[in-house]
Amino acid sequence: MQKIGIITDTNSGMTEQEARQCGVTLMPMPFTVNGRNYVENVNMSYMEFFECLAGGASVATSQPSPEDVTACWDRALQEYEKVIYIPMSSALSSSCQSARLFADDYDGRVLVADNRRISISQKQSVYDALKWVGEGLSAEEVLQRLLDTALDASIYLTVDNLKYLKRGGRITPSVAAIGTVLNIKPVLQIQGGKLDTYKKVRGLHAAQHTMVEAIRADLETRFAGIPMILRTAYTGDADVGRVWNAQVQQRFPEFEVTGDPLPISIACHVGPGVLALGLMRKL
Repeated sequence: MQKIGIITDTNSGMTEQEARQCGVTLMPMPFTVNGRNYVENVNMSYMEFFECLAGGASVATSQPSPEDVTACWDRALQEYEKVIYIPMSSALSSSCQSARLFADDYDGRVLVADNRRISISQKQSVYDALKWVGEGLSAEEVLQRLLDTALDASIYLTVDNLKYLKRGGRITPSVAAIGTVLNIKPVLQIQGGKLDTYKKVRGLHAAQHTMVEAIRADLETRFAGIPMILRTAYTGDADVGRVWNAQVQQRFPEFEVTGDPLPISIACHVGPGVLALGLMRKL
């Protein structure tokens, strides 16, 4: 049986502690604050980042250098015969395509899975891959299963402040201005890796209700009769995340709902106060 390693990036929301516990190698994704380079929980903590946002800092994401990526793989290949790298969706970042190009130099020992996922759904893909490796599947078989199940997930999220979507070019300045005045809350969806607008509503309560009903509709249609996992996520204040998780748990008592903070690499684009709700197929 092949000795296979699993590598993912911090876009998955997986922490160093979680990665160590399950034997996963974690690739840190860099970001910038006022033009300076940082790595989450290395030289800037989660709450320090949001303090910078509150102070009006300019933030952006960036890709790890080719040297950092290949060095991470090289270290893992000292222990494993092959490694499977699960980055964020290629529909949201070019880092996946870059990784595929780098992998060409590894004679099949590095397999890059464009799993079309991010955040809580990407993390679940990591756990799925670990399960399949534990069952004795080859690296190529695990890769194929990741590709086959890539679309068995759905995420909805709402943002608190439209200015971060405006900065990223997701909405125009005029739409952001009108939306702020009218308290418009866009509900966005991530399915198949792309970030699209699902619905626009007025007020946070309506946005929360919309996400819950969207998930309920997915359970009754796309995923009818299929065992699923339900997760929540948030940016910024952990207390807000806990309240949101409790609300979702109350609406879906048949699930064991847990929540995670969205990583800084995502928060750069959506800001604080984001609430998210996601479904993933349960193996």
